Amino acid sequence: MRFVAGISISILTFYALLTAVSPLQAQQRPTSGEARANLPAQPVGIGDLLSVSVYGAPELTRTSRVAPDGTIRLAMLKEPIPARGIMPSELEKRIAVALAAEQILVDPDVTVNIAEYATHPISVVGSVRRPLTFQITAPTTLLDALARAEGLSTEAGGEILITRAASANGAAFSKKVAIKSLIELGDPASNIPLQGGEEVRVPEIGKVFVVGNVMKPGAFPTAATSGMTLLKALALAEGLSRFAMNEAYIYRPVEGAEKQEVMVPLRKIMDRKSPDVPLTPGDILYVPDNRAGRLRASVIDKIVSFGAGTASGALILAVKP
Repeated sequence: MRFVAGISISILTFYALLTAVSPLQAQQRPTSGEARANLPAQPVGIGDLLSVSVYGAPELTRTSRVAPDGTIRLAMLKEPIPARGIMPSELEKRIAVALAAEQILVDPDVTVNIAEYATHPISVVGSVRRPLTFQITAPTTLLDALARAEGLSTEAGGEILITRAASANGAAFSKKVAIKSLIELGDPASNIPLQGGEEVRVPEIGKVFVVGNVMKPGAFPTAATSGMTLLKALALAEGLSRFAMNEAYIYRPVEGAEKQEVMVPLRKIMDRKSPDVPLTPGDILYVPDNRAGRLRASVIDKIVSFGAGTASGALILAVKP
């Protein structure tokens, strides 16, 4: 009886130890949140290195890099698992379903975390304060990218061009966003999300060039909203000089051809007898020199100067004793 009782006590002690270890094991069970604590969660992309953990199945716990076709392969699974473009939490469910469907595990507990992101560069160039290229590791928007570049410069135009070349992560992409809509109006639709691989280009504001017989030749920016006209350009150039011709010429760039020459009735526009003429970025407004008028003025100036000198000499002789 003592022997039997001893065996009974030993069995009860062993059972008690098992029940004491089981809650501990439950506490040590990794949670989905703990597994993803190393890098911020974002949609899985081509080339990302994923760490896949299956609770209670160390032979299935491993790292796997996303293949060019957007899938990952795991041991004992016959078919690859589509992974590109989904969050790690969604990939956990897909792997668990696949393990159960192939009768490898019953109700598997799968954890997926990002061990290493592949390169997801975004370049911000053009009229920004600090052009740069950076890698994204979290959801990023157009405003986020511009903030990293320290905002727009004073030479920024009216639109932002976002392009992305075709790659394994997706098709080619090109979109123009109006700066006024993005920044001044705060339109959420203009603050587009970026996934990596984009180039954000901020072109300089267009300019009109005024040369020839004006008081202040130069290059003048065209306003994005109100545009530029001949009269506005002349006002920025502080008006015509003395010997400007009655006509002016606009030299307009034409893609794939020589510049187009357009004659405009300058004096009629100034006298409000002809409508103002719109100018486009890249236009050159040339006000020719009235050489005949300049020559006549030079001759008149010489005659007046000579006459004034002769009259002064005669006056001096007349008053001499």
